[in-house]
Amino acid sequence: MPDSTTPTVTAIVLAAGAGTRMRSRSAKVLHPLGGRSMVAHALTAVREVGASQVVAVVGHDREQVSAAVTELDAGVVQAVQEQQNGTGHAVRVALDALDEIPEGTVLITYGDVPLLTAQTLSELLLDHTHAGRAVTILTAELDDPSGYGRILRDEQGAVVAIREHKDATDDERAVREVNSGILAVEAAFLDHATRKLDTDNAQGELYLTDIVGTAVREGRPVGAHVLEDVWQTEGVNDRAQLARLGKELNRRTTDHWMRQGVTIVDPDTTWIDSDVSLGTDVTLLPGTQLLGATTIGAGATVGPDTTLRNVEVGDDATVVRTHGSDAVVGAGASVGPFAYLRPGAVLGDHGKIGTFVEVKNSTLGEGAKVPHLSYVGDADVGEGTNIGAGTIVANYDGVNKHRTVVGKHARTGSDNVFVAPVTIGDGAFTGAGTIVREDVPSGALAVSAGTQRTMDGWVQRKRPGTPSAAAAAAAEEPAGE
Repeated sequence: MPDSTTPTVTAIVLAAGAGTRMRSRSAKVLHPLGGRSMVAHALTAVREVGASQVVAVVGHDREQVSAAVTELDAGVVQAVQEQQNGTGHAVRVALDALDEIPEGTVLITYGDVPLLTAQTLSELLLDHTHAGRAVTILTAELDDPSGYGRILRDEQGAVVAIREHKDATDDERAVREVNSGILAVEAAFLDHATRKLDTDNAQGELYLTDIVGTAVREGRPVGAHVLEDVWQTEGVNDRAQLARLGKELNRRTTDHWMRQGVTIVDPDTTWIDSDVSLGTDVTLLPGTQLLGATTIGAGATVGPDTTLRNVEVGDDATVVRTHGSDAVVGAGASVGPFAYLRPGAVLGDHGKIGTFVEVKNSTLGEGAKVPHLSYVGDADVGEGTNIGAGTIVANYDGVNKHRTVVGKHARTGSDNVFVAPVTIGDGAFTGAGTIVREDVPSGALAVSAGTQRTMDGWVQRKRPGTPSAAAAAAAEEPAGE
């Protein structure tokens, strides 16, 4: 959301930390919330404010992080911090990775603050630009500021320093306004100030926060942009914090969609990823998870107890107690309950995939129905066709997958097996219990079962003394005896 008054912005995203408290084989910034990794949230936010170039500083687990950043945004410059010598060193590494020192403003943020929004960053940049400052700090007031750097002000309220918790006096630790670590800095000053940093502090690191003292000593204006929504400044260091922020992000997401005209019956049990799109008058019932790039059309109902990942659901469709991924459900169609939509499943408008039906890599035309207890894999089913209960598409011969084609307005019987590759023509019928091994012409009836044989007295002869034999004998006694 760049503004006409916003200067040229270069964003630096710090993502080099070890994240040892996550106790994970995955890099900390790659852990997901709301369907995006934490570093993806950070990169999305800085791109949305109109950053002309973005630098990601990687270090620990850099092979993982670097690959993920490249996949997310190939235009991001990556700078490697070989040794973690503090945030000031990380920013210096980022600046040195650029072909030349940037102009305008440098926005510095982190790869582990997933609730930070582009709107907040835009407001920070606007405040920084209008005030003409060298440094603007995004701050917040916390009830418990332990562990955070404190914002120190003079008697007139001007910011004079940031004191890290370990270096602060008892009086300074009593200050509740804290540094979020997120800064807007005039680019030329940042280049100059980071070259003057030293390690004279409790941790023996190059503190980025020391540039505030440099600015004050040089008479350059410094200020703070106070953020009331403290959630946005919270970082993630362990799994408990990850869950806590994930829950808060989901609360905000569900609240957003309800204000956009979506009915969410139970927000506490409904999870919606950040990239999901919902139409007006959508209804989400309890226990629903909408993940990835799922889109739900206007007036559709999803749930209860439904998980959809990268699924497109058309207007006014109904999806009940269903698990689906990488699939399409047409407008006015119905799915479930207890259906399984695997990748490549496409259900046409006003079609039906019913109870205990699994569909994979198959297209069902407009109005086509597979109502009960069936598996449809690698098939094309024409419009208006009804597939009988208990049907299996035998698509795999032990070596290769083969495709089945069922034409328009066909009617196939219950308990059928279609042995692919096979084609059933338009308007064709198949009888109950049929195994279709050869093509069925349009308008034909195919049956494969032989004539029924009935052997009277078989149970008494072959199963004497059983409850079945007793019931049969009782049924044969003349009435009244």
